[in-house]
Amino acid sequence: MDKRRLGRTGHLSTVVTFGAAALGRVTQAEADKAVELALAHGVNHIDVAPSYGEAELRLGPWLARHRQDFFLGCKTMERGQEGARAELHRSLERLRVDSFDLYQLHAVGDMAELDKALAPGGAIEAIVEAREQGLVRFIGITGHGHQAPAVHAEALRRFPFDTVLLPLNFVLWGNAGYRRDFQTLLDLVAEQDVGLMIIKALAKRPWGERQRTYNTWYEPFDDQPSIDRCVRFVLSQNVTTLISSSDVRLIPLILQAAERYRPLSAAAQAELVGTAGAFATIFNQ
Repeated sequence: MDKRRLGRTGHLSTVVTFGAAALGRVTQAEADKAVELALAHGVNHIDVAPSYGEAELRLGPWLARHRQDFFLGCKTMERGQEGARAELHRSLERLRVDSFDLYQLHAVGDMAELDKALAPGGAIEAIVEAREQGLVRFIGITGHGHQAPAVHAEALRRFPFDTVLLPLNFVLWGNAGYRRDFQTLLDLVAEQDVGLMIIKALAKRPWGERQRTYNTWYEPFDDQPSIDRCVRFVLSQNVTTLISSSDVRLIPLILQAAERYRPLSAAAQAELVGTAGAFATIFNQ
């Protein structure tokens, strides 16, 4: 699998990062099988958070034996210094590791959340403290929603984050405002040498009244040709890696798509984005 440099961290991340949200509601045996599959495909980067159900506990036994095989990123949704400090230490314990390669402010999707996290006494102070103590190597920010690109651009103007993580897919690219803000963020990321990680690459539409057949809060594209197109579109942008979806059944299809990756031409991208109207953004407008 191809690798790309994660900005100034210098880490060569595989173009698929293992999304541990898929482990939140599975058995230990199922979790072990999923992680072993990722490792067999060469994946060298894991994304996890305490909000992902039992994911930290499922990864713990595995990381106790294989910590050196992965660049490990974790997150906090706490916005105050004390809460973030406590959550960081709790995640270290649950994951059975001594430190994180990357620790991120999680789900910062609007300016109010950004203000809270970066304020005096905010969560960022706990993360900087942890970096000074050797518990964290790099600091990032994540977010969801249509405001995320603009919020993350502002975040990069206020603090030297090493990475950003946010949604991108061809359906979202069909939204002119999102595309404009994302392109602005791309310029800042390139200028500051920031690692760019992507979530929701397979998002098709909200579930609405349809029966939920996957452990994803949105309906995903789930056939191999569509997943190939989704992965090719995202990786054809100036991004480092995409996070695999939060259902273990989709992981093998994503890994196969990434191993077959070749860039989409501008014409092919435009044609794909032209079909976005048949689907729907998973975020409220």
